[in-house]
Amino acid sequence: MRKLIFIPMLLLLFTNCVSTKDTIMNINDSAPAPKLKGDAFEVTEFSTDPKYGYDPDYPINVFYKTSKNETINAERYLRALSGPNGEKLFFKKVDSCCPFTSTHSDMGAGFIDIYELTWVGQGKRVRLYINSYAKGEIKVPMGLGLKK
Repeated sequence: MRKLIFIPMLLLLFTNCVSTKDTIMNINDSAPAPKLKGDAFEVTEFSTDPKYGYDPDYPINVFYKTSKNETINAERYLRALSGPNGEKLFFKKVDSCCPFTSTHSDMGAGFIDIYELTWVGQGKRVRLYINSYAKGEIKVPMGLGLKK
C-alpha cells in the first residue's frame, strides 16, 4: 500500500517542478576531472560569467560517479574557495532544487544543491548552486577567491 502512495507522490513531485535537464547550460562531459590537493580540488580558473554558480541554469558541475556520496565533490570544491579577499570560507548545504533526469543516480533523477557561504566581514548572503550529477569546467565564481 505504501508503494502505491509513494509512486504517485514521486510523480507529482517531478511533474510540478520545472525540469532543469534542458536548461543547464554548462554541462561538459569532456571536461577534465579536477585534481585533488589534500582534501580540496585544485581550481585554477576564474569564471567571467556572472551567472556561473549563482543561477540554477549555470550550476557548478562537480560530478561524482554515483549518488552514494553525492556531496563529497561539492565539499572538495568549496574547500578550494575563499572570500573575495582571501577570507576563510564557511559553507553549509541549505536546500536542493530543480529535479532533472540523470543516469548517475539510483533514483534516475538528480537535484541541484544550494550551499550558503559565509566569511568574516561578509556584506550580503551568498548562495551557490552545485550539481553533483554532471561534469563541467570547474572555476571560481565571480566575487570569490581561491584559498591560499
